[in-house]
Amino acid sequence: MSTASESVIIALTRGRILKETLPLLRQAGIEPVEDMSRSRKLMFATSLDQVSLLVMRGSDVPVYVENGAADIGVAGKDTLLEYGGDGLYEPLDLRIARCRLMIAAPTRASAPGVRPRVATKFTRIAKRWFAEQGRQVELIKLNGALEAAPAMGLADAIVDIVDTGNTLRANGLEPVETIAEISSRVIVNKASMKIKSRRIRVILERLAEAVARLDG
Repeated sequence: MSTASESVIIALTRGRILKETLPLLRQAGIEPVEDMSRSRKLMFATSLDQVSLLVMRGSDVPVYVENGAADIGVAGKDTLLEYGGDGLYEPLDLRIARCRLMIAAPTRASAPGVRPRVATKFTRIAKRWFAEQGRQVELIKLNGALEAAPAMGLADAIVDIVDTGNTLRANGLEPVETIAEISSRVIVNKASMKIKSRRIRVILERLAEAVARLDG
């Protein structure tokens, strides 16, 4: 029988990532015992003994995992790059919810000034990337409505997640440069990896097999 010290909590990002993660978990033998879409609960028991799923905002997943409130997490690479935590392992790329983190600017825009204004919610990533490129910019922190910023004169360009590009085109923008290729990653708390190594490694191996089948 499993003891409390062997229990494993997996923090999942709600939305698109959750929808694409659940089939992989199912193939790994981890399935919620109730319909998550019909419940307002955040924590769900699963078909695997002593393994629970915790659903939350993506930005909170690395916080929960790094601080040990969850043992394993699934979050987008963009979230992990912006978070920048050192108390995490990143052992597996699930190859789902793929997109790109890009710089976008108004279509046929004139060359920006010496210090262009760039609107983004990914200020940590953008600051590091522009510094590595030797380019000076003024970063403007926005949590939403990024596509409106150039049209309203707030910014010369934006840094945001791009999937199909339809939203950019609808707002008179076009992708200019790719900063990073994004997909969903599995992260693990470092202490949990030592204390619950056996159970966590089994979960990781099953997920890796599910990903391999998906790619095949």
